[in-house]
Amino acid sequence: MPATGDYLIIGAVAAGVTFATTPLVSRLARARGWLYHPNERTVHSAPMPAIGGLAMFLGFLAAFGVARVLDRFDSLFARNSEPTGIILAAVVIVAVGLFDDVKGSAPPAKVTAIVIAGLALVQFGVTMYYFRIPFVDVPLLSDDWVPLITVLWLLGMTQAINLIDGLDGLAAGIVAIGAAAFFLYSVKLSDLQLLTSPNFGPLVAIIAVGVCVGFLPHNFNPARIIMGDSGALLLGMMMAVSTSVVGGRADPIGQGFIGQTYFFLAPLVIPLLILGVPILDMIFAVVRRASRRQALDVADKGHLHHRLMNLGHGHRRSVLILWTWTALLSGFVLYPVLTDRNPSYLPFGMAAIGIVLFTVLHPSVRRRRRVIPDD
Repeated sequence: MPATGDYLIIGAVAAGVTFATTPLVSRLARARGWLYHPNERTVHSAPMPAIGGLAMFLGFLAAFGVARVLDRFDSLFARNSEPTGIILAAVVIVAVGLFDDVKGSAPPAKVTAIVIAGLALVQFGVTMYYFRIPFVDVPLLSDDWVPLITVLWLLGMTQAINLIDGLDGLAAGIVAIGAAAFFLYSVKLSDLQLLTSPNFGPLVAIIAVGVCVGFLPHNFNPARIIMGDSGALLLGMMMAVSTSVVGGRADPIGQGFIGQTYFFLAPLVIPLLILGVPILDMIFAVVRRASRRQALDVADKGHLHHRLMNLGHGHRRSVLILWTWTALLSGFVLYPVLTDRNPSYLPFGMAAIGIVLFTVLHPSVRRRRRVIPDD
């Protein structure tokens, strides 16, 4: 497998191309009228270019292309059909996202496109090998289960990122932190020869970090462009690919690695914890809409970021609080992986309590309660 420095070069390419092309994409969107107009759900007061995902896709393609031509990545690309599957899935995902950003589309159309992208991944072998169940034998996935698990994993990741994309910089920051943590985790597995080779997980994860880092300067509040569905779905696809081919291919009988046994002997639990904020928000959204007998695709303002703003936190502070939660969960995951020691729960618990107290006792929250005591 390539060295860590090699991956960082690819991440830098993704960041640089995304950063450079985002203003160009923004001008294109304004010239063509591809703008997202304010409504009752948005926090923007003016129309915004809505196709930032196109710049992220260009960064993704550039980074993938550079990796392909570098000799040090030959072990990944040589006689391997997986790159074709990843590119095809990204094209399908971005195409349906762009169509939705520009013209608008029904939720079933987006779900159908995501299923097609998942089947493309299956066709070219971008799948899990086994699905580890805590304290149970490791079941090797049969050919009958592989398509279903792959599609469901892709649907879950894409929808989780799409739903959390409600404030400037929120989704890009969360994915940057989560993907960076997962990159370090996967590189550690690779160094310990606990990861089936060749494996595209680390490469896709570092590209996800790069496109987010390159996009954030344009997207952080006050944003000049938003990623739209094209960007959110692309980030979800990259996270789904990287987590599935790492978590679903980590050596199930590796010995002497606490990071493998720490989370209930289940490597697939790692990405679920790292991305705990968007996944929890998605679960709350499903439960909330089901309890109200609403369709799952009905938009509302009950997401975590909306609730933080309703408490009295501003736009930027709400984003930073959710970024901090993601960083804390990532640190909780990475500590045993990188140190080979089980962590002391006390520092992480104290940090979590500190975030909660800051969230509910901040002066702006107390002022809002005095003004609107029943809110």
